[in-house]
Amino acid sequence: MADQLTDDQISEFKEAFSLFDKDGDGCITTKELGTVMRSLGQNPTEAELQDMINEVDADGNGTIDFPEFLNLMARKMKDTDSEEELKEAFRVFDKDQNGFISAAELRHVMTNLGEKLTDEEVDEMIREADVDGDGQIN
Repeated sequence: MADQLTDDQISEFKEAFSLFDKDGDGCITTKELGTVMRSLGQNPTEAELQDMINEVDADGNGTIDFPEFLNLMARKMKDTDSEEELKEAFRVFDKDQNGFISAAELRHVMTNLGEKLTDEEVDEMIREADVDGDGQIN
């Protein structure tokens, strides 16, 4: 699985992994996995993180080594790579099909997905993805 990654991706993952490998022993704790993945642009839910940890931490010692982490990231990237899937997801969020996702549309979809977000959290998500500053995502 990890053999499908580019050298640049492996390098980026190694850098992120190393930041969280506090004692330099080549392992990160399962608690830090979520932080590492978010730093790489992934947004796993708590349930997804637990599933990933259960898959990766075979010996149950609470740590993940770099080869295990690479396999995990390769799987995660494979799941999210398709441009068509992204367009389809955008259309789900864009309720009125005007080419933009408003805060109200984002809140509606996230609530339907079981993610109870505060207004501040929705506004923050919009701000992070809003490249032109118009308060919407396109």
